[in-house]
Amino acid sequence: MRRLRSWKLLLPLAALVAVGSVSVSGSLAASSQASEVRVAIMTDCKGAFAFGYELDIGGAQAAFAQYAGGKPKNRKKPSAGMTGIRVGNTPVNIVGYGCGDDTAPTAIKETRRLMEQLRADVMVGPLSGDEAVAVANYAKGKPTKTFIIGTAGSQDPTMQIAPKNMFRYHGDGAQWNAGLGEIVYKRLGWRRAAIIMDDYSFGWTSGAGIIADFCAIGGQITKRVFPPLNTTDYAPYIRQLPRPGTVDGYFWVVGGTGTGASLKAFEQAYGRLDPKQHAGNLFFAFLGADKEVAPKVVGAYVGGFGTAPGLKTKQARAYEAVIKKWYPDLPAADGFVHNYYNAAWALVLGLQKSGGRVGAALQAAMPRALKGGYEVSDNGQIRLDSRRQAIQDQYPLQIVKQGNSIVTQVVGYVPNVDQSFGGLFKPSSPPPGRAQPKCVKKKLPWQGKIKVVRNGVITNQTIR
Repeated sequence: MRRLRSWKLLLPLAALVAVGSVSVSGSLAASSQASEVRVAIMTDCKGAFAFGYELDIGGAQAAFAQYAGGKPKNRKKPSAGMTGIRVGNTPVNIVGYGCGDDTAPTAIKETRRLMEQLRADVMVGPLSGDEAVAVANYAKGKPTKTFIIGTAGSQDPTMQIAPKNMFRYHGDGAQWNAGLGEIVYKRLGWRRAAIIMDDYSFGWTSGAGIIADFCAIGGQITKRVFPPLNTTDYAPYIRQLPRPGTVDGYFWVVGGTGTGASLKAFEQAYGRLDPKQHAGNLFFAFLGADKEVAPKVVGAYVGGFGTAPGLKTKQARAYEAVIKKWYPDLPAADGFVHNYYNAAWALVLGLQKSGGRVGAALQAAMPRALKGGYEVSDNGQIRLDSRRQAIQDQYPLQIVKQGNSIVTQVVGYVPNVDQSFGGLFKPSSPPPGRAQPKCVKKKLPWQGKIKVVRNGVITNQTIR
């Protein structure tokens, strides 16, 4: 009887505890729903790609301004910061900007600072290839954190490594060069070529796209030369290339501050450049190359950057207007701006769908399709594959003189280029490197189907 009475006395207490538990858990849930989402933007402020710092931050923050109410502190200087970002009822706080130098050790040091010390939930970035490889491996050990690659173009992060908490809403370096090899084969008559490429993951990936495309149509790569990133004296590497007259042309995959320096070394060795004998990846066309490199190679063909300068579509003009609205000085058609913009916009869409929750909820909610500024296929949507990697339209370019200016214009439209490059690259195959890929003739999905683009308009004609 005494034991029964004790239980009766404990019941009200238990009820109070239960009510208290509900109250506490309810308040915790409410607190969780009202807490901020902490975002970091990882880019480079030192090294060969230091010029990308404001471009990357500006691209990401333009999306936060357009779709999440962010207010730039200084429209001339994106790194001055942004306030007022909110997705639904959830505030979004940019807790810090990473300062990389295009090397993996610095990228990991900065990523740890952003994700562990500053407790970011999401990171937009990094910028460069080796950085992204290192961050992809780091992401494997941080499954509750979400990583959205900024503009890094190495293949490994979403092909061979492919952590489930990493997303990329733009092509890799190989995808960007789809169509370039076929164009020089058909329009310039190249059959034998040499290639010089930066000796790191992006250089290898970018070069892989050129090699794969050129060899697939029937070309041969007779020599591959690999200067280290940040080389200052390119003369020894130029001497490794076959002399003019022994090959039909040269592919250049030397980026950052090295583009102009490597071409200058070639001029010193062999004289004035013949544009018909030279083609390059995106570094021939973007990031100051219009002033230093382009005047020397007017008429040369260039691989793309997943963007299409001057494309006359409603979607392209709308995107460019958004960039101009928030950061008037940013070059909207630059891939650094566009790719960071897409990454941040995808994050906003993911947070909208997840109700502001992060971790697994956000990763499940991240969009598998996104309307990119220069996408035409699939009703203008960039689609992600099963490894969360973009399938993206690509646009080969040509350097031309326009009045008193030298500009790049889009000459081709290559639809829906996937990361496998028509089945050539697989998760089980080694990532691009000095000997990968091999030079093989192969039927690619876009071979013989590249559309001519004239004055920013995609025509029904094909490249011949």
